[in-house]
Amino acid sequence: MTLKVSCPTCEKQIIWQVENEFRPFCSKRCQLIDLGDWAEENHKISQPMQKDVELNEEMLDALEEQFLQHNKFFVESE
Repeated sequence: MTLKVSCPTCEKQIIWQVENEFRPFCSKRCQLIDLGDWAEENHKISQPMQKDVELNEEMLDALEEQFLQHNKFFVESE
């Protein structure tokens, strides 16, 4: 079964597959447009921050590791 999704920027229909390095976007251009919208604070997370949760070093390390695994373009080359 082929899953088709709409690009969040231009709404073009794309096939959700591993080979599409820009998913859920259709292209690098749409990906950068979305990143620019976040940088300009045009997008906001609507859920209020949770103040009751105390983050410790172990939790922060786990979050960082998870982020780096999903965003390999932030990893420095060796």
